[in-house]
Amino acid sequence: MLRFTAILFFFLLSLLSVFKAPTNLLWYVEILVTEFPWVFLLIEIVLLIWGFKTQRFQTAGSLIALISILLYLSPVIKAYRIAGNLKSELVKSFPVNAPQNDKKPFQFFKMMGGIGAKSIPFKKLIYTLEGQQPLSLDFYPSQKKGVKPCVIVVHGGSWAGGDSRQLPELNSYLSKKGYHVASINYRLAPRHVSPAQVTDIRTAIEFLRLKAAELNIDSNNFVLLGRSAGGQLVLATAYTEYDPSIKGVISFYGPADLVWGAQNPASLWVFDSNKILEDFLGGTYTKSPQIYAAGSPINFVTAQAPPTLLLHGQNDVLVAYEHSIRLQEKLAQKGVPHFLLTLPWATHGFDYTLNGPGGQLSTYCVEQFLKNVTSQ
Repeated sequence: MLRFTAILFFFLLSLLSVFKAPTNLLWYVEILVTEFPWVFLLIEIVLLIWGFKTQRFQTAGSLIALISILLYLSPVIKAYRIAGNLKSELVKSFPVNAPQNDKKPFQFFKMMGGIGAKSIPFKKLIYTLEGQQPLSLDFYPSQKKGVKPCVIVVHGGSWAGGDSRQLPELNSYLSKKGYHVASINYRLAPRHVSPAQVTDIRTAIEFLRLKAAELNIDSNNFVLLGRSAGGQLVLATAYTEYDPSIKGVISFYGPADLVWGAQNPASLWVFDSNKILEDFLGGTYTKSPQIYAAGSPINFVTAQAPPTLLLHGQNDVLVAYEHSIRLQEKLAQKGVPHFLLTLPWATHGFDYTLNGPGGQLSTYCVEQFLKNVTSQ
């Protein structure tokens, strides 16, 4: 009976490999299930083997275990399918200005390598003083000598939380690949409403431009990268003021259309997305629809917008996948080079580990995108 109960429990968890998490707690579990599937696979295999030593519920338990194994394998199978065409699709989307990445976009055994790259030491720099509040950034210097491009990373956290130390593994990875990385802090809602955060990003860019000689930064080669709320901020920054030094923008599951988002809120079982938008924008959609339009990057896409890389999971329950679909359509209309990496199994925060199915594929795309737009 113990075996059957355990199998049933892990079967229910395996459903998160294909279905959206219905609650906030299960969203966290879904990240583990879909980005560390090998752990759950091993557990189910052990439970399946255990069935040969017991008679009670043996057949039913073994059948359910086999179904669970297939469900846990589904992100891996889908990742291999995406990986097969990924290199050619990226070449089609962006000019080939640099050698193509020879590594495979996805490898099964790499999933067992932990969360990500070994940490690179960084320097904390104050880039501006807003009243009595200093704003800082974490600067990860390129591990390759010479003047190098700089990736500016903007954290998520519903515009009201998070900081520059969020998911730092990619920062160290890119540093090893020859990019400077500046992971910034910015003013938070509800005390500071939009567009204060975009102003902070622009201030950080100017600070890094002024420090370019000292930090060995190529001041004509910046790329903006943001996650979630940070994705909205980098898109807004890149699209609302033409800056030729911004060679590209990367959004991990960022909300691109806040009007659509207000009209199609997330489930309250997950989180109160309308309250978050109200705090960030300083008003409700009903009373002030214009501030939602002004905060929507999709409304500012022009033919001069920089090349754009979008990465989004179809099972995202915090920021709907529809945001990236709508932005992709607008970018296509304006003729802006772009690529949307669609991960059918993935939820919000799939890049928690660089070695999961979503983490490997997204890191591959980011690395190749940076090579192309910065000519590295």
